[in-house]
Amino acid sequence: MAELDQLLLDPTRLAIVSLLAAAEWAEFGFVRDSVNLSDSALSKQVTTLSKNDYVEVRKGYVGKRPRTWLNLTGTGRENLARHISALQAIAEKARSDGARQPREGRVR
Repeated sequence: MAELDQLLLDPTRLAIVSLLAAAEWAEFGFVRDSVNLSDSALSKQVTTLSKNDYVEVRKGYVGKRPRTWLNLTGTGRENLARHISALQAIAEKARSDGARQPREGRVR
């Protein structure tokens, strides 16, 4: 069975990585608003994810305004896929174990 990714056990990091999996180079403000975090809270999580090669950060300008964009790395995508597979395996095992439980032991 696949193992859970320790870094993605944090719901905030899982939300960030999941959002980035559906995008290519998402703008920092979009990610912040989507996962309902403050700038500093998102920055802290991005630093952790970046140090572990899950997220890459690109800084630039739109006109004269500084902007930061985030992208999920190949490593981040692979680790997210394995983490989701592990969660699905846990849920499936719980369903099958529950189905084998005797009827009189079930709560209605």
